[in-house]
Amino acid sequence: MRLSWIIGALLFAAAMAQAQVTADDPDWREVEAPPAPALKLQGLIALDIPGSALRFGIDPSSITVGEDGVVRYVVVATSSSGVVNAMYEGLRCGSGDFKLYARHSTDGGWKVVKNADWRSLWEEPVSRHTLVVARAGACKGRSANRSRLDIVRDLRTPVERRYQLGE
Repeated sequence: MRLSWIIGALLFAAAMAQAQVTADDPDWREVEAPPAPALKLQGLIALDIPGSALRFGIDPSSITVGEDGVVRYVVVATSSSGVVNAMYEGLRCGSGDFKLYARHSTDGGWKVVKNADWRSLWEEPVSRHTLVVARAGACKGRSANRSRLDIVRDLRTPVERRYQLGE
């Protein structure tokens, strides 16, 4: 009997935590996103995406935290054959949403995504690289990390070491 009560309490707590993650600020407004920055392939911060055949990296100089709280950045995906694609994305930590602003390919440069919508990080298909960016440094709980420098530092520092350093 006591075990079932504990399990019930844990399930209730998990449901409340999920409800907090999906809550949204009804007064939030996105500011106009700046154009995609120039694509850089050197100095990328590697992202560990388990099970992916692609290598992902984020351009640290492209990271911004907007007045609207959106973390914007360029992530580069490279195949084993060397084909490079890049995405200019935005991440809303408070709602767990992301938006693809533009795509870059080696043959055509940046192409703006028309009528891009905010999508949940948990929506199928899950955007695994965006989820890794959020968890590894762009977000601190339900808020954007304090600054570009803090995001870069956290992306470069493994999670297990981050807390050993007292950060």
